[in-house]
Amino acid sequence: MKQLKVTTYQAYIFWENIDKNLQNIELKLSGLREKTDLIVLPEMFNTGFTMNAAELAESMNGKTVAWMKRMAEKYGAVVTGSLMIAENGKFYNRMIWMRPDGTLEQYDKKHLFAFANEEKTFTAGNQIKTVELNGWKIRLAICYDLRFPVFLRNKDAEYDLLLIIASWPDKRSMHWRTLIQARAIENQSFVIGVNRVGHDGNETYHSGHSMCINPTGETVYYKPEDEDLYTFTINYDDLVEIRNYHPFLKDADDFELK
Repeated sequence: MKQLKVTTYQAYIFWENIDKNLQNIELKLSGLREKTDLIVLPEMFNTGFTMNAAELAESMNGKTVAWMKRMAEKYGAVVTGSLMIAENGKFYNRMIWMRPDGTLEQYDKKHLFAFANEEKTFTAGNQIKTVELNGWKIRLAICYDLRFPVFLRNKDAEYDLLLIIASWPDKRSMHWRTLIQARAIENQSFVIGVNRVGHDGNETYHSGHSMCINPTGETVYYKPEDEDLYTFTINYDDLVEIRNYHPFLKDADDFELK
């Protein structure tokens, strides 16, 4: 049985205060009392969902990526979350997948949130990113990506776990909860969604609702409101059993994503 132990941190994020956010997260992580394989932080965990990239974006050699490397090494776990990255004169909302050995993968947010003018500041990514951990194939996604089922379609069982980090507002929390469950059912995969809590600098309130949903749409973990550091385990054998009993993925329509 290939188990994956996941720690999610539904964080309160201090608006545009990188040092304070890194200090707060590091303090919370010090409360871990068991070994974990993966630590998941929300979208733009070091600043909040701000368009102030000109002042706050960092390079891949900046303090936040270095901090992620240090945390991954300290806990012997992959650490993942997104931050604003400045690169070649452009800004990206980039999800970093930092391994304990200091190597990393990256995913740049594909669907930029025009409602908040995200596309006027950031450059959209153009690649799908699937990573591997403990034999699990894990698809990376950020917030608004959740609304686009074709982009996240599990064609040919490419992934076992869909991992979505977000800064999703409370006023649309019903959409968040419903879409995560739908993505799990339609793709016959585990889905983990990690959101933030609290008000941001625009007085937008975020109510969390971080969760893990299994391939049949049942809840493994769910937390509305309040900060929460929580560790749970998912089992690969459960995924195999579900897919073998209901082999729906083999009947899926063939398509090409452009």
